[in-house]
Amino acid sequence: MARESPARHYACAMATAADRRLAARLLCVGFDGPVVNDAVREMIHAGVSGVILFARNATSHSELAQIALSIKACAAEVDAVKVFVAIDHEGGRVVRLREGMTPVASMREVGAIGVAEAARVGEVFARELRSAHIDLDFAPVVDVDSNPENPVIGDRSFSRDASIVSTCGGAFIGALQAGGVAACAKHFPGHGDTDVDSHLALPRLPHALARLRELELPPFIAAAKAKVASIMTAHVVFEAVDAGVPATMSRKVIEGVLRDEIGFDGVVFSDCLEMCAIADAMSAGEAAVRAIDAGVDCVLICHRLDRQRDALKTLADAIATGRLSRARVEQAVARLDAMMKTFVR
Repeated sequence: MARESPARHYACAMATAADRRLAARLLCVGFDGPVVNDAVREMIHAGVSGVILFARNATSHSELAQIALSIKACAAEVDAVKVFVAIDHEGGRVVRLREGMTPVASMREVGAIGVAEAARVGEVFARELRSAHIDLDFAPVVDVDSNPENPVIGDRSFSRDASIVSTCGGAFIGALQAGGVAACAKHFPGHGDTDVDSHLALPRLPHALARLRELELPPFIAAAKAKVASIMTAHVVFEAVDAGVPATMSRKVIEGVLRDEIGFDGVVFSDCLEMCAIADAMSAGEAAVRAIDAGVDCVLICHRLDRQRDALKTLADAIATGRLSRARVEQAVARLDAMMKTFVR
């Protein structure tokens, strides 16, 4: 991917407070430490939609509940601010905390047992996360484990069989959301066949669209039929769909395939924009604008305050100048509001 050089030029305009507030709604941020610090307080008071937690924030169920409540209390300090609190809790090797939580095998093992086990795990996760005041779990992984050389998916996937991933993913989603926690199917349109970790570099796949429809897309279709609250994009280039453009920034992938072909109308999250697949090519602000313009509703910036500030400013400027249409931004916010109305407590 080339270094950023936006092709279009926009008249200068001063971003207003309303523009900045609207831009903030397009962000989900992370922060360091076990307490609400000045960095995350700044972002919450700016009006971000969500905060994602990691092991650096909590290591036990009780600590998780405490920090989640503190985040919600921080949001309540500002009128009309409401946030969702999220976590990556997939089971197996991707869990952020273990103390006070039920140990769960990898999703590969869950998939080998079957649909009932996937539903049981979803129920367990819902009970334990909801009681810790978590609103959204960035799970399940519905990538198909089709490449044994894949360094990042592997046993996070339910199976190498797309039909098993589809049925188990749907069962997990249904159980998790019935228990009051929003699910997020990831990583659209499929990260299972890469041999590059997008945390480190940008994977590229040459598969024809017919192959995507046969293998990668069915689990996402099943997730949409299960009324999954959200779907996360992959920082992967699918050359046959949009040559040279990562899915996270591809209108052809998000609006063309996910929205128009599959019919999904829930929230679309980006994977973290600080991953090297994106961050090595452009600033967080430029990446955020391109992702939202392509159809993403909320971008994740999980670590650095300077990058969160950059994204907020660049998004606000893009709204003010018209680079981002107000209609596109308001559409994203409406989807976030609908999800939050159902799952945020």
